[in-house]
Amino acid sequence: MGNLIEFGRMFLSYGLLILITVTAGAAAFFLGSNMAKKKKAKEEHESSDGGIA
Repeated sequence: MGNLIEFGRMFLSYGLLILITVTAGAAAFFLGSNMAKKKKAKEEHESSDGGIA
């Protein structure tokens, strides 16, 4: 019975670690995507100004 409890504890521990890793990866992906969209919009806005600096 002790081995089963230890297995469950380790399973949940690794499950939590994977969940944290996936969440951090998803947050980084969406943050990077959002920043790229803003940069592209800014570059398009600057290029539509007629080249005035």
